[in-house]
Amino acid sequence: MAEQCPKHQEPAFDKPKVELHVHLDGAIRLKTILEVAKRRGIPLPANTEEHLSQCCCMQEPSTLTEFLSKFEQFMPIIAGDREAIKRIAYEFVETKSKEGVIYVEVRYSPHLLANCNVEPIPWNQKKGDLTPDEVVQLVNQGLSEGEKAFGIKVRSILCCMRHMPNWSMEIVDMCRKYHNDGVVAIDLAGDESLNAEAQQGHREAYEEAVRKGIHRTVHAGEVGPPAMVREAVDVLKAERIGHGYRTVEDPDLYKQLLKQGMHFETCPVSSRMTGACNPDFENHPIIRFVKDEANFSLNSDDPEIFRSTLDMEYQVARQYLNFTEKEFNRVNINAAMSSFLPTKEKEDLLNQLYEAYGKRSNQF
Repeated sequence: MAEQCPKHQEPAFDKPKVELHVHLDGAIRLKTILEVAKRRGIPLPANTEEHLSQCCCMQEPSTLTEFLSKFEQFMPIIAGDREAIKRIAYEFVETKSKEGVIYVEVRYSPHLLANCNVEPIPWNQKKGDLTPDEVVQLVNQGLSEGEKAFGIKVRSILCCMRHMPNWSMEIVDMCRKYHNDGVVAIDLAGDESLNAEAQQGHREAYEEAVRKGIHRTVHAGEVGPPAMVREAVDVLKAERIGHGYRTVEDPDLYKQLLKQGMHFETCPVSSRMTGACNPDFENHPIIRFVKDEANFSLNSDDPEIFRSTLDMEYQVARQYLNFTEKEFNRVNINAAMSSFLPTKEKEDLLNQLYEAYGKRSNQF
């Protein structure tokens, strides 16, 4: 990984950034996992960050399924623990502030952090008293305290999980309930290979999200075929696509989404490690996105599992995908425009970027 993502050099882009696709549970610090495990008396397969990384992190390019299996190593440590959940949300904001991010939308599944009112109870936990609804409250508190401490804006996206369609309608209800407390959208995440099409529970939830005016993004076309992207757009009415690399394999669909300005939330390091794209970045779809001036952003996805940072994503984009500062400016402007912020807050964010980049809006 070091060859592809050099860690010790000047930042590829040292101006304010916007990030739209990063998972809270994929950004938990290894130090935090170790400390929470010790406090809770839960055994771990390692007792140092270095050794824990060998269990919890991707060491070389593999598959999406292998990547998802990593969560089994550490999520039982954090799930069901109020103090830990609030802590990881707060620490997430601190990390993003250090990376030069001024606005971020972080996503997670409330059910995967709960141990009560969720069936089945995840991670082989014993039944407790922490519900998915209270998980959202705790994350909101941690993010809000982080915003005040570190001076950046953070909003959250609640994830439905492909393998658990029975959770999805509750996600919609929580999106609506916490709309004024930082929750801005719904997502569909998980292993695309598990089901070729969205199940009834997901379809109904997304239909309800449309009716309630809840913003929508969907993981699609990461490792799944272009048909998954078409389904996300036509059936689930997605406003953004998580990853979406395989879209380019369907020329008609790709042309359609280019025309309508669909936003692709791309994650270069992630795409290499999960086997979504060529590990050498040769002919990476992002190169095509740049050439066609597609609407996309650069994001870190699950940085702790990939042992990466947002700057490493930018380093990869510069070194292997031929990005210039102009392109970095453009993808961040695109991210701000495609964010799920209300109109006035979005305008304020864009003006921050225009000022920082020394450009006017008509120059992008």
